[in-house]
Amino acid sequence: MYRDASSSRVSTNRGVALYVGIDELKAATNGVSLPLLVDALRRTLAELAPDAETHATVALAPQGTGGRDLDVVRLALHEPGAIARSKAEAEEREPQDGGGVVVDISRKRVLIDGESAAFTYKEFELLQYLVLREGSTIERSELVSALWQTSDEEAPGERTIDVHVRRLRAKLGRYEDIVRTVRGVGYRFDRHADVAIRYGVGTPSPDRF
Repeated sequence: MYRDASSSRVSTNRGVALYVGIDELKAATNGVSLPLLVDALRRTLAELAPDAETHATVALAPQGTGGRDLDVVRLALHEPGAIARSKAEAEEREPQDGGGVVVDISRKRVLIDGESAAFTYKEFELLQYLVLREGSTIERSELVSALWQTSDEEAPGERTIDVHVRRLRAKLGRYEDIVRTVRGVGYRFDRHADVAIRYGVGTPSPDRF
């Protein structure tokens, strides 16, 4: 039991939250799976506290999201302290005086010198695909297969993808060189000092366990 220093109110503990930071690949490397981990924790609780209620949720994050697994989980489950730290870090990384480019993955938008750029859905998806693979050269064929369905009549050919990239660069204006051409191969995203990326913090999945 705890007494609130600002009042005479007494609060009682009603439970505990345990965050587990591990992705499916790491769990598999350890010879287990996420459902097995959850089941083991529940069995331990059943032995120690038979009256305890349990609830398990998977924290999802965009592929390529960096950082510690535990931090991703805390953000996905909207822990106030983790959200506050994330916002503070994002503000520190953003270009100064409203200049530069902000690629906001979480809100699906691009800010150029403080103004929202009029990107089409496909243009943003194209930029996002490159951003999430920062520093890696992506072949034209991969871009086409990843961003267009095979049944899509508007799906471009490998060479036509160049047209989409040119339109994307035109909207980036003086920052167009963040999308670089790798001659004979494809394209690569290179981050500059005046480019900031806001990644989605993830969301809890529907109840799975």
